[in-house]
Order: sequence, then C-alpha cells, then structure tokens
Amino acid sequence: MLDPFWLVVAVIALALIFDFTNGWHDTANAIATVVGTRTLKPYTAILMAAGLNLVGAFFSTAVAKAIGKDIVNPKAVTLVVLVAALAAVIIWNVITVLMGLPTSSSHALIGSLVGAAVASAGFDILQSKGLITILIGLLISPVLGAIVAFIFMKIIRVLFANQPASRVKRVFKPLQIFSSGFMAFSHGAADAQKAMGIMALALLVGGYQTELNIPTWVKISAALAMAFGTAIGGWKVIQTIGSRLSRLETPHGFAAETAAATILTTVAGMGIPVSTTHTITGSIIGTGIAERIRSVRWTVAKKIVYAWVLTLPGTAIMGYVLYTVLSFLEH
Repeated sequence: MLDPFWLVVAVIALALIFDFTNGWHDTANAIATVVGTRTLKPYTAILMAAGLNLVGAFFSTAVAKAIGKDIVNPKAVTLVVLVAALAAVIIWNVITVLMGLPTSSSHALIGSLVGAAVASAGFDILQSKGLITILIGLLISPVLGAIVAFIFMKIIRVLFANQPASRVKRVFKPLQIFSSGFMAFSHGAADAQKAMGIMALALLVGGYQTELNIPTWVKISAALAMAFGTAIGGWKVIQTIGSRLSRLETPHGFAAETAAATILTTVAGMGIPVSTTHTITGSIIGTGIAERIRSVRWTVAKKIVYAWVLTLPGTAIMGYVLYTVLSFLEH
C-alpha cells in the first residue's frame, strides 16, 4: 500500500488543480454578461472576477463541510477514492471547457465522488439524506435563477418603460459592473469551498484531523487556485453564455447577475452546494423570456441541457472506472 502521506499530498494537489479548472471553467459565470454587453473589456472583467473570487472564498465554510460529510461517509471513504474522484472531475472540466460547454463543476465533483465511492464500498457508503438535499438544490437553482431574473427584468421594464435606450444604458452600465462583481464574489463563496471540503476530508481520512475542520492554509490555497484559474479565463464558455444563449443588453446583464449572485450567496451561507453555472444560465434564460420567448436561442440552450444531463452519470462512470484502475494502491 502506498504511504498515506503521499496519498494525502496527491489529494491536496489534485483538489487545487480541480479548483484551478473550476475557476478556468466557470469564469464565464461571473463575467459572461458584462463581456457580452461590452460593458467591460474581457481582460478587465477577468481580473476583477479573479480578485473577487479570492475574497469570496473566505465568506463561509458551510459548503465545504457539506461536501466533506454529506455526500459519502467520512469514516468509510479512502484516500484513493478521493484521488480517483478528483482525477475524473478534472478530466471532465478540461474536456467541457475546450468544447465550450458550460457544465456544472458541482455536478461533476458530486458525480465523480459518488462513482468512486460506490466502486470502493458499494452504495452503503453514500449519505442518502445529505445527497438528496444537495441534488434538490442543484436541480432547483437554475429554475429559481430564471424566476428571480424574470421578475427583476419585468420590474426594470416597468420602471424604465418611457426612458430612451441611451439613458437606460447609461444608468445600468455601472450597475452591471457592480452586479458582475457580486457574481464573482458569490462564485468564490460557493465554489472554492468545494475543493476545501475535499482537502479537509483528505486530512481527516489521513489522520491529520480528528474532526472535519477547514484550516486557514486550506482556505488560502483553494482561494488562490480558483482565482488563478479565473484569471486564465475559459473563452469558449464565455462566448456561449455571454453572446450565444440570448441577446443581452446592460439591464439584462444586471438582472441576471443580481438574481444569480443573490441566490448563490444565500445558499452558500446555508451550506447548500449549488451550481453557479446552472444558476447564472437559468438567470440569463429568465431575462430573455421576460422580453419574449423567442429571444432565447433554444438550440444553444438545448445543447447546454444535454451537457447538464450527462454530467452526473458521465462523471460517476469516470470516477468508478478510475477507482477500479487505481484500487491497487490500497493493497
């Protein structure tokens, strides 16, 4: 059996790589609309998002603890399971970002962890109550994003119904910069914690902790890895969300980002790990529907939904296979 120390090191390294790919993959969540409306130049938007991702990562540890104990039984999981799960989610993130598909890193992490854990110890290792709560949150978040953004957009239309387009754009340009920053903060608050949870779980399983806590160095390293990934930017995903999904103007961007960020920050404080990708995409669709249903490019939306549906089973299978291949490390 490989020395547990090196397995803990491998899990932490892979968790930080996952966090980097999460930031790289999910840059679009924070800045796609502000780039799509040409309110900010792409590199300016990316630097703003990276900085606020870093700040947001210190908002709470509730999601990290949920990832660490509510998906699989911490007493039954092994370090090799975590290695296999992280390898699977990293491969998935790289493939989908190169294809320009805004899939969920949250779904991918949960699917790969479930697949690897089941390969190791069967279905009894799963924490069914926590897993059901998390899955409900993941499924509801895009619908909730669409509803809230739809309402925001209708209110904006009523308030600015008789205003010229030039004045509306002038009013919402700074507001959209604020909402994009809020979205970047909420992305850091929601998603950086997922890597923190896996790292803390590795420390617990490896015997370096007696209970699931999130050390300061784990918070800092996860925050920096996500911020660096965000600074790299996933350009194909930015293009898909920011310009191909729906025609966006500054009020739409403000409504979508404010709706999504409010939901994400709220659930992060509650410890429910939802998908930033699904939430912002649902919010953008909601603003489009508020104008007219035909303004949403449903062919693009359909491809995104297909990718969402495939993520959980796809990553679960990858996690299962990778654990099977790597299981010799436990013997």
